[in-house]
Amino acid sequence: MPPEGFIAKPSPHAPKDSLDRLEKILEAKGITVFARIAHAAGAAKVGETLPETEVLIFGNPKMGTPLMQATPSMAIDLPLKVLAWRDDKGSWIAYNEPKWMAKRHGNEVEKVITTMTGVLDTLTNAATAQ
Repeated sequence: MPPEGFIAKPSPHAPKDSLDRLEKILEAKGITVFARIAHAAGAAKVGETLPETEVLIFGNPKMGTPLMQATPSMAIDLPLKVLAWRDDKGSWIAYNEPKWMAKRHGNEVEKVITTMTGVLDTLTNAATAQ
């Protein structure tokens, strides 16, 4: 059972490929990509193994700034992050559900949260499309 507020979707693509697709979509939409973390590569540097696991960190200041202005603690969850990983059941892509994040911080900027929810769903659906 996934943790509360965690949206996970199966992907027909390897984790790296899912995030490559997402990154290309974000760049085409003018959304800033801040970082990409390859956890498996980090594990390999210390002699450990980890299935392919990556995180893409991205955001849009026009969307995130009003959330942080209303509730500064939202900054711990922003910019947004999408996780892609592989396990014995396949490849996955996931993110924290914006309404859960808003509830966690007591944020009431509903219009932005609703928009963010739709954008994340659309972006991750596009990244995992055949």
